[in-house]
Amino acid sequence: MTAVHDALVHAMILVAGSDRDITNAELRRIGDLTAHLPAFRHFDRKTLVASAKRCAVIVNGKGGLEAALNSVARATPPRLRETAYALGWEIALVDGKSSKEEARILELLRLRFALDSLAAAAIERGARARFAR
Repeated sequence: MTAVHDALVHAMILVAGSDRDITNAELRRIGDLTAHLPAFRHFDRKTLVASAKRCAVIVNGKGGLEAALNSVARATPPRLRETAYALGWEIALVDGKSSKEEARILELLRLRFALDSLAAAAIERGARARFAR
């Protein structure tokens, strides 16, 4: 597994765990995304749980959430920053709506990735359209 895969997984875990409750639906979606998206083509899915645990260690360690966000930002190459942001929205909306905590983590990721506000809005809108009920 690469640091890039870890970063993408960590972005999803940070969003899922932002409200202190990672649901089964969120975990299933993370598994589905890592199984099917081109960004995870060379990802060893057997390492998914270990990657999620590494994220938890960072969040619970010195520096907490800031350290985790900075780690994700450093390890995500520019070509995959919009992808990481989109993955976060996929997880935030898997239950049909995003919480304030999830939206805050996504905003922090957007800022760290220095995403254009129009691109970020388009990514959010696309995710909301996919999960509309």
